[in-house]
Amino acid sequence: MAVLVILKDENGETVGHMLAEPKTFRTGSRGYFGTAKVVLGGKRYQAQVQLVEIGSGQAEKASQ
Repeated sequence: MAVLVILKDENGETVGHMLAEPKTFRTGSRGYFGTAKVVLGGKRYQAQVQLVEIGSGQAEKASQ
């Protein structure tokens, strides 16, 4: 399952979107990660989002 991330400005206007795909991070934690290019005020930016399941790295260490 992927997570759709919608980026909005302070007026509620959508300025970009990205898909955050499932990821196992180097630390062993699990979650989602995505990147996208976004235009704000005529300038281009690269955006990133990560969602990390709280405690998922500890659960991985406990099972080893």
